[in-house]
Amino acid sequence: MPKVQELRPRIADSEKITINLGHVDLGQIDLLVQEGFYANRTDFIRTAIRNQLSRHEDAMRKTVERREIELGVRRYSRADLQAAQASGERLAIQVLGLAVIADDVSPELAVETIASLEVLGALQAPAAVKTALRDRIR
Repeated sequence: MPKVQELRPRIADSEKITINLGHVDLGQIDLLVQEGFYANRTDFIRTAIRNQLSRHEDAMRKTVERREIELGVRRYSRADLQAAQASGERLAIQVLGLAVIADDVSPELAVETIASLEVLGALQAPAAVKTALRDRIR
């Protein structure tokens, strides 16, 4: 059987976080799960977070527009950064969601073309690029 090669690496669609809850809160969540209101603790927590985000949706939308933040997944390829380099442009990257800097981007190219990097969510980039940009990451 031929070996299947993935053309583009799959990007994780979520991040794992850790939270501390009081025993009573955790017990109440477990009770709701037992009673069938939620499939599991994670389902409850995701639902609670989405409800809170929905309550603040208008304020978030206005802030994203005012601060000119890119929303969603934004990929920066080597070609993108080389084009910025060729035009003498320095990027002020602001992403709410996931920012991806391609694996073939060198630390030198990143330093030369990225003036600042603010990611509200997650950043995926080669370790050497993250290290090179550490003083520019907010």
